Amino acid sequence: MSLTVDDFDFPLPPELIAQHPAPERTGSRLLHVQQAQLTDLRFAQIDSLLKSGDLLVFNDTKVIKARFFGRKASGGQVEVLLERIADDRHAIAQIRASKSPKPGMVLHLADDAFALTVTGRAGANGEFFALESVDRRSLWELAEAYGQLPLPPYIEHPPEGADETRYQTVYARTPGAVAAPTAGLHFDDALLDHLRSRGVGTAFLTLHVGAGTYQPVRVDKIEEHKMHSERFEIPAATAEAIAATRAAGGRVIAVGTTSLRALESAGNPDGSVRVGGAETDIFITPGYRFQVVDRMITNFHLPKSTLMMLVSAFAGYDTIRAAYAHAITARYRFFSYGDAMLLEKKQD
Repeated sequence: MSLTVDDFDFPLPPELIAQHPAPERTGSRLLHVQQAQLTDLRFAQIDSLLKSGDLLVFNDTKVIKARFFGRKASGGQVEVLLERIADDRHAIAQIRASKSPKPGMVLHLADDAFALTVTGRAGANGEFFALESVDRRSLWELAEAYGQLPLPPYIEHPPEGADETRYQTVYARTPGAVAAPTAGLHFDDALLDHLRSRGVGTAFLTLHVGAGTYQPVRVDKIEEHKMHSERFEIPAATAEAIAATRAAGGRVIAVGTTSLRALESAGNPDGSVRVGGAETDIFITPGYRFQVVDRMITNFHLPKSTLMMLVSAFAGYDTIRAAYAHAITARYRFFSYGDAMLLEKKQD
């Protein structure tokens, strides 16, 4: 099936784009998607869809304060959104300015608290800029001291106090992401403890979500799109938990598209995963054969996005079209602070 970007479009009423999280993490809604069957639940009822021996795999990345405002040496305003901190002095980033910055240009940020020099272009399509710090402090320290939480572009308010906690998962522990793995935002400690008490396993990996997750698909034919690359790490304990789950007949459930991308990138044909760190630019579209993940929990994604393509590959194109049409009619809340789905994998 040859698909274009327009095949993943849908009309979304703007008022369904969630601007704030639900009052309680587990208070969001949950749509269970099983081929032709759609079931409306509350997220706190997810225990009814899980059984002893299942394994939930979470992404434990932590969002850093990656957005800065400042000026160019010429005086023009500039906004910098880090994509990735490579080391203490180097990063790649998106830059918004009236004119595209040239190599050698110095950016004075956070009321002249520090400066970065543009050294060139970066990214698969040259969509990012390479930056070098001229400050003795590390970029990690500068981000924490002067950065702003990088809320997604469709959230219209500036970061507030509540966002500092609610745009992080309760298990976030490895700094490096500039966007939250939002499927995990629905879990709180009490729910995790409850699921573990019922025999549901939990395991963790790390994939640092980059700003490229919001990059639009700029080609018509999806096979011509080049994905941005992200770094991930799978611990030995997680690989062992997946192997044990497989051996016992349990189901491996990816919490979020980032967990799924990491698992499938490290997957073997027998359903096991390779231990260690790697880069992934995996682009999952309809026709992809999943090796590791049996089910997934995810939020509702942007029209024409690579994540719409991923969930369509997982649950089936027609199934996802029906699920999204139902969600819009039923007034589900969309995107990062919105509601969730539990998707069953399409049967081959």
